[in-house]
Parts: sequence; structure tokens; C-alpha cells
Amino acid sequence: MITQNDAGRPSTYAGYLYVHFKRETEHGEQVYFALSDGDDPLHFDDLNDGKPVLCSTLGDRGIRDPHIVRSPTGDRFYLVATDLRVYGNDDWERLQRRGSRSIMIWESEDLVDWGEGRLVEVAPPEAGNAWAPESIWDPEQQAFLVHWSSTLYDDPEHEGDSYNRIMYATTRDFRTFSAPRVWIDRGWQTIDATVIEHDGLYYRFVKDERTRSVDAPHGKSVFSETSASLTAGDWTPLTEGIGLGAISRGEGPLVYKSNREEKWFLWIDEFTPERRYVPFETTSLAAGEWTLATDVRLPSDPCHGVVLPLTAVEYRRLSNAWSTVA
Repeated sequence: MITQNDAGRPSTYAGYLYVHFKRETEHGEQVYFALSDGDDPLHFDDLNDGKPVLCSTLGDRGIRDPHIVRSPTGDRFYLVATDLRVYGNDDWERLQRRGSRSIMIWESEDLVDWGEGRLVEVAPPEAGNAWAPESIWDPEQQAFLVHWSSTLYDDPEHEGDSYNRIMYATTRDFRTFSAPRVWIDRGWQTIDATVIEHDGLYYRFVKDERTRSVDAPHGKSVFSETSASLTAGDWTPLTEGIGLGAISRGEGPLVYKSNREEKWFLWIDEFTPERRYVPFETTSLAAGEWTLATDVRLPSDPCHGVVLPLTAVEYRRLSNAWSTVA
């Protein structure tokens, strides 16, 4: 089993893979790969000449918010993503009321050969969408916890008011899933959850999707909370409005640990015409204090995704499969 190592222990990792989609263009909403410059955690270049490495031919035929998880034995990878194409169809009201309730899933043993993707329905009939799915291994349940955002309606026509909350289901094979349950319900819109574990605690980052106002001073930004259990305990608030000041708003958080030191990186998507992902860093997840990272090189048009640590073998395999373009 490959794990993130504590400071002072040799690391099994030697680089990073950034998996993402791009903006709403003809080919932007598909799966793109970018590889780090060696073991540098903040310098990335597009793979495959900046073209998609995976494209969806199922469902809405668009892919957003891809996320990869490594199996607990380290011999398989599962990629989940939103089944959604906004290009030429940006009616967000309809997409949340009567959108896809399925997610796209691929799996691979080597990060290069992904086979045929499959569309799997995870959200219940009362849901209007299934957005930004991510996976994390839960040792308490000995299963993967897959979570996503859904609006839920009381009537079969999905009329009336609703709001996104975070749902989850468990799976061991990414083919059959448990019945979906609500994971986060604040009584107001929450989307784009991501989780990282460190020293026996889970740190969860979520977007407050409310419009910013007196009642919601940190609307359209990312907050964090922590818990000792993914599903069996309460979550304690840690930080609100992460990054505000350096960015005007934020969503789609991704978080990962440095391979070389006790440092973590949190990328937040500012989702403006001028700028997308903006990286922040900290040397203490528990402190909840994030500073703007400097000396950063990201691929063009970086949108919501994940950064996965790589072994030296995996790094070379990806580099050989898709040449890096600076």
C-alpha cells in the first residue's frame, strides 16, 4: 500500500499528476492531464499536446470535475467525473432541476490505459443533478465513500425551490453503490466538497454557494471543517472564506500534500474570465491558515480537478505515453 509519509521518512512519491477539464468550449469539457516538472508541486505542463486524454461518448457527452483515487492496495485507479456538458447549453436552472443523475467512471491499472468508461446512476430520483463527484477510501467501512452535490425535490416534476447539498454512497468496485444519503446539509447551497486525511483527522473543504450578503458574508467562497470520522462523527468548523482578498471568489477546491516536506497545497478556482485556479499553501492543516503560493506554473485554462502524487515509475510511464508540452 502506498501512502503519504510523515516528515523525516523517505517518500515513495516522485511527482504529481494534475487531472482536470477546461472551460466551456467545443472540446474543453473532457479529461485533460498535466504532469509536474519533476517533483515540483507547483509547476505543471500539459500532456498530450494540450488535447484531452479521455472523452465521453455517453450521457451528456461532456466531462467536468474529474477526480482520481488510488485503491488502498495501490494497484488500481478509479476516475469519477460529472456527466455534464455546458457548452451550447448553459441553462444552469434546468441543469440543476433535470440534469444527469449519473457520473462517469473509468478505471486503470497504470494511469495510461483506461478502457471504456461507464455511466453509473448514483443520485436518487428526487435529485436534479449529480455534480463534482470525488472518492476517498474509508477504513471504517472498508469501502470507498463517493460524494457529490445534488439538489433534492419533493415532487416528481422537480418544481419549487431547492438547493444543492452533498450526498454520498459507498462502493467497493465502482459498479454497485449503496443507497445515497445526505452528507452535508446546511439548509443552503453547498457544492464541490473535497477531503484529505492527516494524523487521524479528516479535513473537508466545501464551497458556500450562496450569493454573498450580510447574512452570508463568505458566500461564493470555500470553507473548511474537520472530523475524526468521515460519516460517524460531527464536523468541527475550521476556517471560512479561504483565500478571499487574494481572490474575489472561489470554488472547486483541490488539496494535496507535498512529497518532500510538511506542506499542503490548496487550489481554489476563482472562475473569472481572467483567472481560474489559484494555489495557496500551509504548513499546518490544523491551523487552517492559507497563504498565496508564489512561483507557480499551471497549464492553460486549469479548471476543477485533482492533483495525484505519483511514484517514479508512474511518472515515467505518463511522460512516455503523452509527451510534455511547456
